[in-house]
Amino acid sequence: MRLFVTGVTGFVGHRVSYLACKDGYQVIGQSRSQSTQNRINHFSADINPITNWDSAFKEVDCVVHCAARVHQMSGPLDQIESLYDEVNHLGTINLAKQAAAQGVKRFVFLSSIKVNGESTVLERPFIVKHSCTPTDPYGVSKWKAEQALKQVSKDTGMEVVIIRPPLVYGPGVKANFKSLLNWIDKGIPLPLGAINNQRSMVYLDNLVHLILECCYNPKAANETFLVSDDYDISTSVLLRQVAKSMRKSNRMLPIPEFWLKLGLRLVGKEAVGLRLCSSLQLDISHTKKRLNWTPPISFAQGVQMTVDAYLEDKNDIGRCK
Repeated sequence: MRLFVTGVTGFVGHRVSYLACKDGYQVIGQSRSQSTQNRINHFSADINPITNWDSAFKEVDCVVHCAARVHQMSGPLDQIESLYDEVNHLGTINLAKQAAAQGVKRFVFLSSIKVNGESTVLERPFIVKHSCTPTDPYGVSKWKAEQALKQVSKDTGMEVVIIRPPLVYGPGVKANFKSLLNWIDKGIPLPLGAINNQRSMVYLDNLVHLILECCYNPKAANETFLVSDDYDISTSVLLRQVAKSMRKSNRMLPIPEFWLKLGLRLVGKEAVGLRLCSSLQLDISHTKKRLNWTPPISFAQGVQMTVDAYLEDKNDIGRCK
């Protein structure tokens, strides 16, 4: 099978292309900069509404669309919305229409659970049939892309598969998860010991395993799938697991959630408090039943491999100084 993978220099796209090559797929990888992977054919292009993808999809069976604009936090709201929409919505549809016109049979789209919303009531997880209520520009752009892709599928016959992951972690993870690794590694006391929420996450290779499953499984055609490690945890349990994997002492302070949120609000970090304390659970029973699929790597294994990679990178940097 011949795959066209977008965003091959990104966190998810890089791993998709690497494991796809390892499994015997032929891979063409798109990115704006040259990929360091030797086993893929590189296609340099931007994801936007006007890119000409002529000849990009020659003999391609499936497009795996991982590229997206993320973490666009600064600027006026209308400008932020426009930037997200240009890449995540309009750029995606331009890509999909040209893929269909060139005979691509299937288009796997990496969306986001933000399409469903930012949080769930405890023990009432999102299911794939829930109505979608995205609240931020990123989630809205992904939701608009999903709707437009379904129309492209209806108009052209190209099969579309949509995957909505929650937070993705694994070797090389950045942003908030890496900050947590840094804090625990440095032994910084964290006021998060009393948080009793429940959150779904997905280990990188579990997500990639599902993505590749969706490239060829006939039962994936024109379906939407939620994905996670199938193991929900609280913020405090996550941090304890990371500390255990690092062989660090647990230095969490049991500050009541009310006071934690109030303190963060007073310093202008109310959104951080909501992310740390709220629940966000996914029910992946439809995914497991429809595809006869289960996450191959456990939460504990995923955290351990993430920590091991973090420590190895840290030691490599130390040796270079």
